[in-house]
Amino acid sequence: MTTRPTLILLPGMPLDAALWDHQVRHLADISDPQVVELAMCSSIAGMADTVLAAAPERFAVAGLSMGGYVALEILRRAPERVERLALLDTNARPDTAEASATRREAVALARAGKYAQVIRAALPRLIHSDRMTDEGFVRAVLAQMERVGVDGYAREQDAIIGRADSRPGLPAISCPTLVVCGRQDVLTPPDLHEEMAAAIPGARLVLIEDCGHLSAMEQPQAVTALMRDWLLRG
Repeated sequence: MTTRPTLILLPGMPLDAALWDHQVRHLADISDPQVVELAMCSSIAGMADTVLAAAPERFAVAGLSMGGYVALEILRRAPERVERLALLDTNARPDTAEASATRREAVALARAGKYAQVIRAALPRLIHSDRMTDEGFVRAVLAQMERVGVDGYAREQDAIIGRADSRPGLPAISCPTLVVCGRQDVLTPPDLHEEMAAAIPGARLVLIEDCGHLSAMEQPQAVTALMRDWLLRG
């Protein structure tokens, strides 16, 4: 009997396990899905160490947005432990000075009692414009952000600001790699994924139509199907 591989799923910022609900439910027949929430750490390195400390000796890892930064840090620290890598709506580049300044302003507003306004204002950059009128979907996204809370949000923003440039290490990645991006992702657009996929030997790049930054939630069937193929490929 073949043991199902462990599949570690890493959320984006400031999201939680609900981001991966569809994948957890529909990939459990071929893997052991485990979502690691990251909001207690204030550095990408600390997040990677948390994952590695709890993970089995070998595992597959998928990260969306900030989760992708953590997945790439895991590859830097323990490449021999990673069987498969999936990078969704993420970026191998370090934060820009402009982006870091915007993050610090958002954290200051959140700490000043305006967290609800901050997270709602972020929605148009996180999800496809067509989903903005889907009240149930918007509520599901905001509920995750509310559960992460102001302190978790601030820690995760600090972690993202301090992230490393992962581009130099991409050519050394030797495990089967899937790179996925929503066609309408404005936060980490397709060209950033084309850059990663071109640098990782043998990587498969897929753009998902009618989809923004939160692909695992926005187009869950498509993402789950791609991940199923990625897990089952020889």
